[in-house]
Amino acid sequence: MEAGARKKCFLKQRQVLIFFVWLGIAQAGSEPRRYSVAEEMDSGSFVANLLKDLGLEVDDLAARAPRVVSKGKKVRLHFDRQTGDLLLNEKLDREELCGPTEPCVLPFQMLLENPLKFFQAELRIRDINDHSPVFLDKEIILKISESITPGTTFLIERAQDLDVGSNSLQSYTVSPNSHFHLKLQDSSDGTILPQLVLDKALDREEQPEIRLTVTALDGGIPPRSGTALIRIEVLDINDNAPEFVKLHYEAHVLENSPIGSQVAIVSARDLDIGTYGEISYVLSQASEDIRKTFGINAKSGELLLTQELDFESIQTYTLNIQATDGGGLSGSCVVFVQVMDLNDNPPELTMSTLITEIPESLQETVIAVFSVSDPDSGDNGRMVCSIQDDLPFILKPSVENFYSLVTNTALDRETRSEYNITITVTDMGTPRLKTQHNITVLVSDVNDNAPAFTQNSYTLSVRENNSPALHIGSVRATDRDAGANAQVTYSLLPPLDAHVPLASLVSINPDNGHLFALRSLDYEALRAFEFRVGAADHGSPALSSQALVRVLVVDDNDNAPFVLYPLQNASAPCTELVPRAAEAGYLVTKVVAVDGDSGQNAWLSYQLLKATEPGLFGVWAHNGEVRTARLLSERDAAKHRLVVLVKDNGEPPLSASVTLHVLLVDGFSQPYLPAPEAEAADAAPAAPLTVYLVVALASVSSLFVFSVLVFVVVRLCRRGGATSVGRCSVPEGPFPGHLVDVSGTGTLSQSYQYEVCLTGGSGTFKFLKPVIPNFLTQDEERVSEANPSFRNSFEFS
Repeated sequence: MEAGARKKCFLKQRQVLIFFVWLGIAQAGSEPRRYSVAEEMDSGSFVANLLKDLGLEVDDLAARAPRVVSKGKKVRLHFDRQTGDLLLNEKLDREELCGPTEPCVLPFQMLLENPLKFFQAELRIRDINDHSPVFLDKEIILKISESITPGTTFLIERAQDLDVGSNSLQSYTVSPNSHFHLKLQDSSDGTILPQLVLDKALDREEQPEIRLTVTALDGGIPPRSGTALIRIEVLDINDNAPEFVKLHYEAHVLENSPIGSQVAIVSARDLDIGTYGEISYVLSQASEDIRKTFGINAKSGELLLTQELDFESIQTYTLNIQATDGGGLSGSCVVFVQVMDLNDNPPELTMSTLITEIPESLQETVIAVFSVSDPDSGDNGRMVCSIQDDLPFILKPSVENFYSLVTNTALDRETRSEYNITITVTDMGTPRLKTQHNITVLVSDVNDNAPAFTQNSYTLSVRENNSPALHIGSVRATDRDAGANAQVTYSLLPPLDAHVPLASLVSINPDNGHLFALRSLDYEALRAFEFRVGAADHGSPALSSQALVRVLVVDDNDNAPFVLYPLQNASAPCTELVPRAAEAGYLVTKVVAVDGDSGQNAWLSYQLLKATEPGLFGVWAHNGEVRTARLLSERDAAKHRLVVLVKDNGEPPLSASVTLHVLLVDGFSQPYLPAPEAEAADAAPAAPLTVYLVVALASVSSLFVFSVLVFVVVRLCRRGGATSVGRCSVPEGPFPGHLVDVSGTGTLSQSYQYEVCLTGGSGTFKFLKPVIPNFLTQDEERVSEANPSFRNSFEFS
């Protein structure tokens, strides 16, 4: 199998070789057919019908399968097997395919099969005028000297045209002008070369640049053209000398103008350019004095001062200035310089007499004597002398430009101790010059001011129980004088109140006015005191003043509250009786306490510290009232012990405690009584006591209680003048002296009064409420009416 495959491959290679050999022989022996088409025809355009040249009919085309074969990969022609027409496969560009070669021929072959046959042919591509002449340089620059003679020719760059034959470049034209015309010359390769010919001599000063437009034309129909700009730069020659704008210049310069000041600017012009037009300026025929005084800028022609001018020495200068160009041609001008006089000498002041320190309160005192002068003349030498307007001094003129400086009013050192006086001397020149001389005058002090305290009165505060020698404050006095006249000494003046032991209370430092407490102060003994302090200076004569000092002793919390009621030092404890029928809020008693301090140190508050049965009683924090917190019941204990704590609001707070004994009793016939001002007859009948209570009371202390009650009833009945049998009314008006009345310094503002009354008709005793005077507040009256309290007043029948 492998040998058979090799044999078959060999046979194919031989057939291909024979084919190409035959093809070459056929091409060499046959003349190709020629066809033509214009360039730029669209794809699919008709070229020719090949049926006749191929010797075929339309019916034979399918069997012979003709096709176009050409060199290269790109097939530019197409054979239509339906019609036998040769068509363009793409648009052809002659310039791209053949360039400048003419004619432009594309060879191709027609291949026929069955049998195999080749047909040689050529396609000629005809040129069309599809390209315009183009100048590669859009701007052609020629540099021509103005010295070139007429008739000279200048070759310019030719245009390019890709078309060939009659469509190629044929001629040139140039825009109309008076200097050049166009000349065409044929070259050896057949191209046309354009040349510019100079007709008229050039003048750079008249026209430095000439612009022409050259046009290239081809031979197509219609013809195409291309243009380029020819820019001719006329080169200069040195044919013009420098010329000054003016032949004579005048300048006015002020004397003493600074070195480097501009005197004048000269200017020359040269019509040439380049180095021939570059002008340099120099001083010509100048003397040594002129060369020292003036200088000129060689490039700009600026005339400058190199030395100050003095009008008093030279008034005018004449300068010759020469301008030379780069080719050696020159011109000249004259500058006249006039020196202007200037007010350049300021006035001068010469001091003859000067006093730099004077005492205050003196008038018409001469401070200084001086003279003024000015070396200038005329208005430049006239002078005006002045000082500031806000000073107590005046200038008095004298002879020969002499002046004296004098005070025009008495001076006050305390208002102003130093004066800076500026004496200004101004001339009348233009511009005005002035000279200033400064004088410092010091005003010496006179003791004409007494010390003055910063305040007419001082209020100082010191807390009681202070340590001895405590600094409690300071007084301060100032003296507007200076030196010894302003040194102040402080002292304590004798007290207005001889009863105040001032010497043992305070002392003062004589140098700085510091006040010290000599001993410990007690607010409760001495709350405030006043004294006077004096301040005297060291002047001659000495002056003094005084001020009032008030010292307030500030309370310290050094007193604990003191309980007024109930008394704690009694032989027997005080027992409060409370009926079991009392409602919540029932007033049991009131703890009354006072505090020897003041302010918040004396603000007292109350609280229940201990209780036999917590929750049954409560204490009002601000008034010390002890009230029931709830309704009483049979299960509550009969005896109760309450400990009430009284505390002040000091820092740290102090306190005291009081013990209350409360006894709950049953069987009261009247747990609530009306107000004390109500009639006794309007009271409701009391409920009878139980037999158990009467037996208990009678068995325990019948004799003792009976005798005490009889004694009290007799006293009360006699004083009140009761008329009804078996009744005793509560007295009105002021309380008797034997009744307890607590008011004033404590927190309790009411007075409480308790009465006991006996009656024989009812067989009962009554527990009366406290009698409240008319000066109770409205809130306290409402509390009293809502919660009646009972005390130890009762009666037996």
